[in-house]
Amino acid sequence: MEQPAISDYGFLSDCRSGALVSRDGSVDWWCPDRFDGSAVFARLLGPDAGHFQLGPVGAGGAGHRVERAYHPDTLVLRTVHHTPEGSVAVTDALAAEVGARAHELGMNSPGVLIRVVEGLSGRVRMGLDFVPRPEHGLLTPYLYDQPDGSVLATAGPVALVLGARGLPLRAGRDSVRQEFEVSAGQVVGFHLAYGGTYGEPPVRVDPLTTLAETIQAWEAYRETHTYPGRYPELVRPSATVLTGLTYARSGAVAAALTTSLPEKLGGDRNYDYRYSWLRDFAMTMRALWVAACPHEASRLFAWVTRSIGRIGDEPVPVVFGLEGERDLTEHVCPHMPGYGGSLPVRVGNDAWRQRQLDVPGEVLAAVWRLRDYLGDTFDEELREMVLGLTEQVACTWHLPDRGMWETREDERHYLSSKVLCWTAMDRAVLLADRLGAQADPRRWAVIRDEIRDTVLREGWNERIGAFTGAFGSAELDASALFLPITHFLPATDPRMRSTIAVVERELGTEDGLVRRWNTDPAGFLLCSFWLVECLAMTGQRRRAAELFERVAGHANDVGLFSEQVDLGTGAQLGNTPQALSHIGLINAAWRLTDPNWY
Repeated sequence: MEQPAISDYGFLSDCRSGALVSRDGSVDWWCPDRFDGSAVFARLLGPDAGHFQLGPVGAGGAGHRVERAYHPDTLVLRTVHHTPEGSVAVTDALAAEVGARAHELGMNSPGVLIRVVEGLSGRVRMGLDFVPRPEHGLLTPYLYDQPDGSVLATAGPVALVLGARGLPLRAGRDSVRQEFEVSAGQVVGFHLAYGGTYGEPPVRVDPLTTLAETIQAWEAYRETHTYPGRYPELVRPSATVLTGLTYARSGAVAAALTTSLPEKLGGDRNYDYRYSWLRDFAMTMRALWVAACPHEASRLFAWVTRSIGRIGDEPVPVVFGLEGERDLTEHVCPHMPGYGGSLPVRVGNDAWRQRQLDVPGEVLAAVWRLRDYLGDTFDEELREMVLGLTEQVACTWHLPDRGMWETREDERHYLSSKVLCWTAMDRAVLLADRLGAQADPRRWAVIRDEIRDTVLREGWNERIGAFTGAFGSAELDASALFLPITHFLPATDPRMRSTIAVVERELGTEDGLVRRWNTDPAGFLLCSFWLVECLAMTGQRRRAAELFERVAGHANDVGLFSEQVDLGTGAQLGNTPQALSHIGLINAAWRLTDPNWY
């Protein structure tokens, strides 16, 4: 079987877990307990690691055509298969709790995958292939027929029940493989429920009723959100994706649904992105504030303060688990061949051990953005966090680190890290009147100005005519586009104008993509949207809008972005759906609406 392209997958979410379903109807990724948990279907990373196929027999042959789309403002995916024998629709969703509405979405998700087959015309023979393989493919379950016509699969800590409305199922040795026919007007609903072998049993639901409830839950959620800016037809779906990547129990936003999808096919830059990065925090907050509502932003903020805890001498980690876990020790899955043979397959992310000097700047920028919502006087927990982060930057800003792109090579004095150290000190000075007697804005201002002078002196390369990626380096880095977004320098400053032009000329491509550096083989979507923002801030709004539309055109057919785009083939690369890519779209759209947005 030929492996589907990354862009072939649609995204399902219940705001606790997420699944990927291919155009031909195969669920090839699902971690049912939580986003960063263990997968029961992982064929995305290995052909024997489990899947749940549901589609026309012989799909992909002559005369087979697929159309798919989300129900508006939901992550309920409807795929229509047109075959020579007739047409059939398969609607897929991860179930919401019965009665859940608006901000209740995901708080008590039942852990049920719903798949509803509807005959549209003719008579189509359908194939079901249910091959569960818990623990990322390490376990082969026992399967048992149940009196009600469902099948129980159990192995290790996992129990799964697959049932169908009006269609008895029969267990094979380690899978369920059946065929059935669907005529026009006929509906067959499947539900796959997850539970624990030793805990709560899987929940039995009616698939049709639950599907209708899930659609209503998503629609009610989006009705509470408004977006008054440009490109609402792109912003609203991206906001829905961000909601789908939000772990509702804590408010944390997962960077992506997947692990180990490669930045380059056959390469080894394959990392686990199913966690929440503090570096992304300020950008995420901006996007949530623009396209969602203060409720999501405030819950995310509360998660950050609890996750960081009391600040000591050790650097604050850049990444946490979705409930605030620190230790994300990375290990390799040697039994999995990886997507497209890209090894290793990793679970966990050792970036939590790295020194990342930009983290406090992202957090304090978010505090500043939320200052009016947080009140004139901060509570003790918030005050201690802001003071602790500020003093940590004051003591460490001069040190090298691993940089925004989390290199696993030697530490360096990265430009973006120093700029975000300046951001931390600048926002602390502005927030000083809310921080009590321990605030020291005069000393902080001196340090802030020292950082600024150092960046302007050491980060600028006169020969190239641009700010470069690290002090003393001649290597361009698209992270320099972040300077005007943080308000370190206005985009109209001559040095910034020159940097923007050089980055666009040397790192940009004809189709609007921007690479992170000269040797990067792929366009990085977030950086591409940063260029849109920079052009808008320099007054080039028409060019910025044209670029925005070209970059947005790299989404797949249901509006999803991964992390990068291959420059030769246009194929999506990296973990998907990627929160930062959708965040970049939302923030760029609002910048085109209001170029002076702070």
